Amino acid sequence: MSAFKRTAITLLAAGALTGTTLATATTASAADYRCTTSSASVDNPAYSGPWADNYNFDVTLCAKRSGGYIYAYANVKFEGPVSYVNMTETLDGARFHLQVKKSVAGADPVVKWANYTGLEYKLEHGNVAGNGSYRTGTVKYKAGSGRYLADGVIQLDWNNDGKGYRNTNFSASPTV
Repeated sequence: MSAFKRTAITLLAAGALTGTTLATATTASAADYRCTTSSASVDNPAYSGPWADNYNFDVTLCAKRSGGYIYAYANVKFEGPVSYVNMTETLDGARFHLQVKKSVAGADPVVKWANYTGLEYKLEHGNVAGNGSYRTGTVKYKAGSGRYLADGVIQLDWNNDGKGYRNTNFSASPTV
């Protein structure tokens, strides 16, 4: 029996004893994140024609606590209108505003945030069906006591509407 097979069998047996699987044993750092996925549909306010013009978003917000720090990121999947593919005139700007918040009674205060502007390019250059995905960078915050969570909004600035960024909210991650 090869060393690889012996290692795999040992890991599977260990997983059976501890209630884990081989997949979680090899991806322990990813398993530490606690995530929530939610969806929203955003309509282009400048267009009222006969074709679909909505961006449909699925956003996963994730947070974990490790070594005295809170780590947070967001993963965005979208379905966009085919007519927007390679159209740089649709948006003046788009970004994901990622936040780390301290969980308290009442409104949770933001303790760290970052704007990720790479979302605009992804939205304007989806695949041939107008679909794509985008992952933000990771925000790191030196945590004190208490519980924290990841939260965030997609901010879209539609071309030439003069209204600046408009927020689309999503469900925050579970607390860590």
